[in-house]
Amino acid sequence: QVQLVESGGGLVQHGGSLRLSCAASSGIAITHDMYWHRQAPGKQRELVAFITRAGTTNYADSVKGRFTISRDNAKNTVYLQMNSLKPEDTAVYYCRAVGASGLSSWGQGTQVTVSS
Repeated sequence: QVQLVESGGGLVQHGGSLRLSCAASSGIAITHDMYWHRQAPGKQRELVAFITRAGTTNYADSVKGRFTISRDNAKNTVYLQMNSLKPEDTAVYYCRAVGASGLSSWGQGTQVTVSS
């Protein structure tokens, strides 16, 4: 399993932007699909976006057109660029790596708070 460390969260105003990073402890370039999830207080964890080993991306309807997931395989890092943030985007954001075996590794999460 890979170790994942998220960073880049913080407090931002409605309409602002943040870029989250997820750094992996080992190579993920050709072995792992990468996901961003989030969990708001009192709610279930939900999938926000994913990017496959081949570079295919997909997004939750709630973030389409505002968030962009990308990966830098040379740096073993995945990013989530979040624009036009809304208060309802407030949550802890988690990175997940899924290997070819189907095993998942999770990061510890990073808090994103959007003020109204």
